[in-house]
Amino acid sequence: MARKTPEIPAASLADIAFMLLIFFLVTTTMDVDSGLERRLPQWVPPEQLDEDQQIKERNVFVVLVNRNNDLLVEGEYANLQDLRERAKHFMANPYNEESLPEKEPKQVPYFGEIMVSKGVISLRNDMDTKYGMYIAVQNELVAAINELRDELARRQFGKPYNELEKEQQDAVREIYPSRISEAEPRKR
Repeated sequence: MARKTPEIPAASLADIAFMLLIFFLVTTTMDVDSGLERRLPQWVPPEQLDEDQQIKERNVFVVLVNRNNDLLVEGEYANLQDLRERAKHFMANPYNEESLPEKEPKQVPYFGEIMVSKGVISLRNDMDTKYGMYIAVQNELVAAINELRDELARRQFGKPYNELEKEQQDAVREIYPSRISEAEPRKR
């Protein structure tokens, strides 16, 4: 008489596999990609720039990050925590100081004729700069512009920038455009 081999119940194997799958999905950490959202301007050859488009030295806020992740702002060592306030002060130039960017009168909807800064923020880093430091500097510079826009929106319209209508946001952006220029990283 042939002996029958006992069968293993397979019905619960699918449940066990499903439970293991859930366990690994819940306990596994995933790195979130960080990046920068930028709309790049159209490239213009230098010989086609007229004199009005040439940037004067006083209108440029120079930010450098070296290979040791040291931050230099306008040629001086600085802390990352101070960068946002310094960038805001530069871009706003509230007292029209000679050492800060020039201002020009501009007709802006909702504001009428208003003095607008010609300031540009120039960022340069080394090839060996850590990505985390680069992103942190970028975040501070973008946050400076965003805070200026928000403060202006609250003064003019009584609500934050992100709650404004599109036309109002466009007007605020005309006064505080995002002018962050990134130079090619230096190689050593």
